[in-house]
Amino acid sequence: MRPHLLPSTAARATALGAAALGALALLVLPPAAAVASSGASGFTISDPRIKESSGLAASRVHPGVYWTHNDSDDGPYVYAVDSATGKTVARITMTGVGKPRDIEAISLGPDGQLYVGDIGDNLNGSWDHVWIYRFPEPKTLGDATVKAEQFTVKYADGPRNAEALMVHPVTGRVYIASKDERAGGLYEGPAGPLSTTGTNTFRRIGDVPWVTDGAFSPDGGRLALRGYLWAKTYPWKDGRVAGDGESVAAPWQGQAESVTYSADGSALMMGAEGLNSRVVAVPVGPAASPAGASPGASPGASPAAGSPPAGDPPAAGDRSFTKGAVVLVVALALTLAAKRMLRRRPAKQ
Repeated sequence: MRPHLLPSTAARATALGAAALGALALLVLPPAAAVASSGASGFTISDPRIKESSGLAASRVHPGVYWTHNDSDDGPYVYAVDSATGKTVARITMTGVGKPRDIEAISLGPDGQLYVGDIGDNLNGSWDHVWIYRFPEPKTLGDATVKAEQFTVKYADGPRNAEALMVHPVTGRVYIASKDERAGGLYEGPAGPLSTTGTNTFRRIGDVPWVTDGAFSPDGGRLALRGYLWAKTYPWKDGRVAGDGESVAAPWQGQAESVTYSADGSALMMGAEGLNSRVVAVPVGPAASPAGASPGASPGASPAAGSPPAGDPPAAGDRSFTKGAVVLVVALALTLAAKRMLRRRPAKQ
């Protein structure tokens, strides 16, 4: 029998974690003006319907617009957010896909279609299949209902939890990174088009850290992956990671759940769950290279204000940073534990 957390206790744990994460965000997140050196700028998602933004994809049709979605318990919805205002400019309702279980990721393919990953499994491999949905990116923005294709996905080495789905912008091949503290993997989809009638088997091609999202650069030459406390970009060549990767100075964001490249590739856009969540732009493009970039940062990456370069320990006198890190870990653990215990196990579909 699974241990049961009483709703009142879970609610208190969730509220405590959220409050701590919110306080920490105020302490360590950079102001919007601090990352203005790239072509992209950060923004705050203001739509109260978007409470658990869990994925990001930069539009190729609408400059400055980013597609996002909620985590589980929302519905078949995808939102377009204007980074200039933080306001939702379209909500797309997908039909023909049944009831989503745990949407965790979104990516835009070279075919101009949005791929939505219903790939989460908070019960760690309880579902023998997951789904990917696909529909064309709308040419005009506004609330609409679209007929989406649904693809059944299985992993060659058995079920697993995942939060990152990436479509290569040149080849169109689909990849998934599983979320596992000890044995995360990068999985490759079929070489040809995904099948709507059969099962699409994804095969492990490498190991990855505990990943909450990922994205390819617009030219397909790099793969960015992020977790709660880190981010790296990796060279990508011939369908494989071609090196150890380079750390990116990712900001502290609490439950950091999303990353995408800006449309021009000059910045990584990093988001998190929560109401009025911030999306932070971290410059990574050559045009944004500062003189004397800190060791350990990716080429052209400038550290976000309020956090040291990834991989470097805080200075001995930086007590606020150290305390912030401790609060982050505790608050994040409380929030994730409460969410897992509150969610009922959905019936298999």
